[in-house]
Amino acid sequence: MFSCIFCRVVSGELPSYKLYEDDRVIAFLDIFPAVKGHILVVPKTHAENMFASDPEDIKATMKVVLDLAPKLEKALGADGINITINKGEAAGQSVFHTHVHILPRFKDDGKSLWGPMDSKPDLAELYEELKQNL
Repeated sequence: MFSCIFCRVVSGELPSYKLYEDDRVIAFLDIFPAVKGHILVVPKTHAENMFASDPEDIKATMKVVLDLAPKLEKALGADGINITINKGEAAGQSVFHTHVHILPRFKDDGKSLWGPMDSKPDLAELYEELKQNL
């Protein structure tokens, strides 16, 4: 998948600021960071998203996330961490290769991940719909 930018990073065709690598996973600084210290953790095997990935690749990736996130938080003196996985363009996925974002967060950094909906759904109705379909 050499048209995939992450596959090109994995292969070494594109340079990266690599912070971790093993036989299944690579972690590197995002070149378009949302915040200072934004790291991407990427399985080496190409899959469009986490649901298309080999479960063993997901396990290996999450193991690296769990190892790196607290170290990153401590190294930068961050006040918290966001760990995100975007699936699909509507959810903000722009590179269609499975990856996890680790984002160090600082009080008053001006970033917002969540905001309230304009109108609150009927939770009882939503619950019934989901209960029937999950």
